Amino acid sequence: MPLVLEPLSSLLAAHDGHLPPPLLDELTDLYASNAAFFALSGDFPDPYAIQRDEVASSINGELTHPAAEVLLAREHGSEHWTEHGRLTGLAVTLTEHPDPIDPYPWVGLLLIHGAYQRAGRGRRLVAQVEERLRASGHDGVRLAVLDANPQALAFWSTLGYRAIDRRTDHAMNRPCTVLHKAL
Repeated sequence: MPLVLEPLSSLLAAHDGHLPPPLLDELTDLYASNAAFFALSGDFPDPYAIQRDEVASSINGELTHPAAEVLLAREHGSEHWTEHGRLTGLAVTLTEHPDPIDPYPWVGLLLIHGAYQRAGRGRRLVAQVEERLRASGHDGVRLAVLDANPQALAFWSTLGYRAIDRRTDHAMNRPCTVLHKAL
């Protein structure tokens, strides 16, 4: 099934800048289905009981960066979809990194619903994000993988991303490997 990307900004604009409750429920379910990742990242106080207000705060935090884009990945034509399609993933991109000397866009977060992982959806979502960036004139993309997450490092490596640096992330001072891929 094809994934359809929808910028969250268009949905927010249609709802006076607020996350509609049904969408917030879907996002909370998506985040909660990735509890093991959030246990590694430390982004939520209790990753095994992620709350709606915490997800709303996290999404709003992503959107505070003017170069950030939150993309919702939906699938149509399955038994668990709404008229907008089933929310199966999310990607957050930054077209400008906070470090002004870094010329590349970054993938800040990529989530696939836990119930739908390991079926190619992550690869398809990455391919669509890369195509969006390429179409915007970018010739490369970067991201950081937490060193405590070897599965993510393996995933990105199989997609052609190569380690170029090791550093700590800006938000929580966690050790990361920085990856780059030419587009």
